[in-house]
Amino acid sequence: MNGLPAGYRLIRYQEIDSTNSEARRLAEAGEGGPVWITALHQTAGRGRRGRAWDTALGNLAATLLLRPVRKPFGQLSFAAALAVADVVAPSAPDAKITFKWPNDVLADGHKMAGILLESGDGWLAVGIGINLASHPEGTEFSATSLPALGVAAPSPDAALAFLAARFAHWYDRWVNEGFEPLRAQWLARAGGLGAPIRARLPQAEHSGVFQGINADGALLLDQQGQVRVIAAGEVFF
Repeated sequence: MNGLPAGYRLIRYQEIDSTNSEARRLAEAGEGGPVWITALHQTAGRGRRGRAWDTALGNLAATLLLRPVRKPFGQLSFAAALAVADVVAPSAPDAKITFKWPNDVLADGHKMAGILLESGDGWLAVGIGINLASHPEGTEFSATSLPALGVAAPSPDAALAFLAARFAHWYDRWVNEGFEPLRAQWLARAGGLGAPIRARLPQAEHSGVFQGINADGALLLDQQGQVRVIAAGEVFF
């Protein structure tokens, strides 16, 4: 028994370069999943845009490798965010848990978790890092952890078991009902919704009012009545 939902397997490492990198290696070797890969320590953990992701002892670093039965795969970033919120919110009931588009989970406005999706020929790796026990200092977007919120952190194993169950729930809803239920629940916790934000793209930065996300999960930015659709970028508010 691994504590995960039926049909999901678990691979544990004491140390690895990156759980996402291992998911890619397994997928390219023919692994079909669904399998969760977790490690106590990553020597080359990474987030979006190649940023380093620090995995301190007691935090959760995990990747789910699966072969989704429908597309677009990118919508599962929102399933992952919802699953993380389901884990964090009961642990920190007094904290305000929100989402920062496209793939961060915040607690009281500070980054608690990050999500990194990578894909290949029919496979998807959903990488999730949660600051259970500690958080890095001096990051571009300020971070937090459960002890910083004044609450005890669950063990990574306990957090993973709950995370896997909640992701399976949201994945099944996505398969059976489409993206709209996930979109609605994500928007209910969307940080900066209806407020001025900045969206930073590789070659430009756009300002406007965060209007929501569309049926593809792209950000909708209202610029004085003109709506700009942004498929990828970094949001600041």
